[in-house]
Amino acid sequence: MIESSTRPAGGRRRLWVWAALCVAAALALWLFWPRGADQQPVGRGFRGGAGQSTPVSVVAVASGQIDRTLRALGTVTAPATVVIRSRVDGPLQSLHFTDGQSVRAGDLLAVIDPQPFQIQLQQAQGQQIQHAAQLENARRDLARYEQLFKQDSVARQQLDAARAQVRELQGQAKIDQAAVDNAQLQLGYTRITAPLAGRLGLRKVDVGNMVHASDADGLVVLTQNRPIDVVFAIAQTRLPALLAARRADPALQAQLLGQVGGPVLATGQLIAVDNQIDVATGTVQLKARFDNADESLFPNQFVQVRLRLGLEAGLVLPLRAVQRSSAGEYVYRVDAQHKAHVVTVVTGVDDGNQVVIESGVQAGDSIVVEGTDRLREGSLVEVVAPQADAAGPDAVKPAADAPDARSPGGPAVGAARPAGGARKGPAS
Repeated sequence: MIESSTRPAGGRRRLWVWAALCVAAALALWLFWPRGADQQPVGRGFRGGAGQSTPVSVVAVASGQIDRTLRALGTVTAPATVVIRSRVDGPLQSLHFTDGQSVRAGDLLAVIDPQPFQIQLQQAQGQQIQHAAQLENARRDLARYEQLFKQDSVARQQLDAARAQVRELQGQAKIDQAAVDNAQLQLGYTRITAPLAGRLGLRKVDVGNMVHASDADGLVVLTQNRPIDVVFAIAQTRLPALLAARRADPALQAQLLGQVGGPVLATGQLIAVDNQIDVATGTVQLKARFDNADESLFPNQFVQVRLRLGLEAGLVLPLRAVQRSSAGEYVYRVDAQHKAHVVTVVTGVDDGNQVVIESGVQAGDSIVVEGTDRLREGSLVEVVAPQADAAGPDAVKPAADAPDARSPGGPAVGAARPAGGARKGPAS
């Protein structure tokens, strides 16, 4: 028998599989073996070497003054709201207004059929005339009895009876006058007038329907809208500052905005502070009044309220530098080694652009205002100038004593993306 000098086909396939696995293992070892930052391959999934810095913009903490402003969500409230109802029962004869019309106090709004009330008035007047005639006759009789009594021609009893008759008819005259007055009053109620100036809503009933004094909806709702009030609430912790400012200026200025950062809709003044704190929310309600000459404010409208308390001095930072987490408010402070550190702060009042820092930082500290979303505790940073499109009323320039704007690792990179006001918690 002649033996074959070649290996079986299955053995060759296994040899090729093992060779491919060894090549793959060597390639993986070369790619992922630990090495220096300057030797680490840069590819998809890498943000750079271990020594790469994050570009940020900073501002130095400095003393300054800001316009103290309390902001809150308020509700427009009419100083007076009246449901116009009929005070007598009867068919609605006519309406003298249109839906949504502005009216003055005393303007005629509606008329109830007056005929039944005119008849009642005539009846009362007729009885008054009848009893007046009886009273006149009783007075003549009394005068005759008094003359006869002096002549001793009638008994004392007859004189007393005549006097009683006169007093009885005098009482009846008062009753008759009251009945006439009441009938005239009921007749006057058939003409319904506006009790105050304001704007009417949509009518609730049409001409020809029976109306009653007990109708809950009434005929129409009248609201006073010039002037108009806004009710809002502030935290009880802000109450001492508010009361101190109000003692200095009883008519604190209040401004209304349709939305945060939007245009000012109206300017008025604070008129009242509630006399107790809501224990459920820890807030106290305030009321401000506005002229509303253009009637742009409507009852039950939601508005943003800005209440100005005056100027306050202290350490000031741009509002966008302050971040917020479940543990409280904080900022990123840059040290001399170009590292960012999380610093907890306590903030005071703000004006929408800047905020007073009550504790946590000192004058001269370099605080990150742009690029906070890419930072962690101890992150290496590179201080750069703010982006051109971020410039504005509150744009921040690098502080003179801020860390060098060039990282030890190389030339400065492009400007950091603005934080945009997003507040996140410090990452662990």
